[in-house]
Amino acid sequence: MAGEAIDPKIARESESEGEEEEEIEEGWDDWRAGDGEDDEWAPLASVLCLFCTEKFDSSELLFKHCSVEHSFNFDGVVKNFGLDFYGSLKLVNYVRSKVSQNKCWSFDQAFECNQDMLNHLHANTTCLKKDAKFPWDDDMYLKPYLEDDPLLHSLSMDDDDYYDVNGDVSDVKLMDREEIIKQINRPNLEKLEDQLGKLMENGVGEEESKETNLKVVRKGAAARERKDVDEDYFGAYSSFGIHREMLSDKVRTDTYRDALLNNPSLLKEAVVIDVGCGTGILSLFAAQAGASKVVAVDASAKMASVATQIAKDNNVKVITVVHSMVEDIERNLQLEPRSVDVLVSEWMGYCLLYESMLSSVLFARDRYLKPGGAILPDTATIFAAGFGKGGTSMPFWENVYGFNMSCVGKELVQDAARVPIVDTIEPQDIITESAVVHSFDLVTMTQGDMDFTSTIELHLRPSHTGTHISWCHGLVLWFDTGFTDRFCKENPTNLSTSPFGPKTHWSQTILTFREPIAMCSENSKSVISAAAVSKEIGTEECPVSMVRIRVSIARASHRSIGISLETTAFGFDSKKNWPVQIFNL
Repeated sequence: MAGEAIDPKIARESESEGEEEEEIEEGWDDWRAGDGEDDEWAPLASVLCLFCTEKFDSSELLFKHCSVEHSFNFDGVVKNFGLDFYGSLKLVNYVRSKVSQNKCWSFDQAFECNQDMLNHLHANTTCLKKDAKFPWDDDMYLKPYLEDDPLLHSLSMDDDDYYDVNGDVSDVKLMDREEIIKQINRPNLEKLEDQLGKLMENGVGEEESKETNLKVVRKGAAARERKDVDEDYFGAYSSFGIHREMLSDKVRTDTYRDALLNNPSLLKEAVVIDVGCGTGILSLFAAQAGASKVVAVDASAKMASVATQIAKDNNVKVITVVHSMVEDIERNLQLEPRSVDVLVSEWMGYCLLYESMLSSVLFARDRYLKPGGAILPDTATIFAAGFGKGGTSMPFWENVYGFNMSCVGKELVQDAARVPIVDTIEPQDIITESAVVHSFDLVTMTQGDMDFTSTIELHLRPSHTGTHISWCHGLVLWFDTGFTDRFCKENPTNLSTSPFGPKTHWSQTILTFREPIAMCSENSKSVISAAAVSKEIGTEECPVSMVRIRVSIARASHRSIGISLETTAFGFDSKKNWPVQIFNL
């Protein structure tokens, strides 16, 4: 875990029932579509009509009812008036509030003060007066009128929401739908009225101006989201329990200590920057190794204060602790660009890239590291392998004090096919050879390299070959980071989170297939009946010898990642493709 990493409390399926409630914010998980076939958010509860007490199974049926029975075409209003995501949401809450105040209220009454607008609505035109003011413009309507209103979860954003003012993909597109909904409910949303007011003043006919204003609003919302996430993220580091967990991880801490203390030519009289210093343990190692100056940076006010006190208590005078994001360090400390000899950071998160602290490390590298300066670690590699039934919770539930409770295990496995599990997996449960998913060179990589797609092939390990069938239940990911002889010339070393090595606090990241795949070795094909060719690929009657997976990892939102798996299994002379699986970590 990075010096600023947080445990997302994604627990193994077999752990206590309470943990699932802790990891998912109140009630939001209930809106996930239950079939697991896509990532659409769909209300599972009945959706209440805007004008009467009838309920419907979907927003589509509700809006059709509103159009036929109440002469209110919601989609037409949104389209004709150019309403964005927030405008649509305000409209729903506005109508609900008015209907609640007066049961005889109709949508037409909303426009009594502006008959022209009413005429435009019924005429299905897109022409608005420049002075048009929507009655639902007030930001009070950003707050849901009905608690946990399923209708709000069905609202979607169109293409205009996906780009920033420069035409680039915006951070809002990268947000999960869940995060957008949470943002809507935040009481401290800044006012959107000015931006939306400008949008309306320009008129819907001025498309370029309209789109620009929409993009500005979206970009501001994304910036607020990032700020809120950062505050929660760094604030959580005031918990000493997190730091004790990291310091107690001997694989982690010993590797950094060895790299810093056992490479004297690298650290002697060096200027060092420690990005995300936490308690300052890496800064203390650097000072102990002979650094002339160590700049320890941490965005948690509490930990910056603690690190300062620890350095003082140990009489280490070369350490300067700065409370700041590394991107803002020059507001608090005069640090010349290209003035640092060594950049050290424990930035890694679950599945290596969770938390996106790597972006801060790359910023510090480009801004402060001297040409030819060292970055520790300087390489990182993500690995993958297929795991068997023992990597799931199924064995536990098949025999609970002599009773078969496998129905519970099956349900949990289905849940795990949508949510990644951070836990350790035993070496004997790995059934395939390991494969390299992706490698990073921290000296040359760019910010964009954090998003990637790779294709791997899984073959059974020698211990699982023979005439028997091995069932592959999913993919397990882990990572290594290298302190190579490029910089650590006297003592290169490696930090591994592999299931075949000592356990670390990073554990591994477990991605479960929707259905297991039967595998056999190449040599086993001859003993399988020719009739198996007509059977379904990946079953016991027709096992496969190789599974090919296209793995994509991308920053799904600020400090989180999305992982997708496109799985293809190869049998005798045929193959089978499974639907894409998407996991959010």
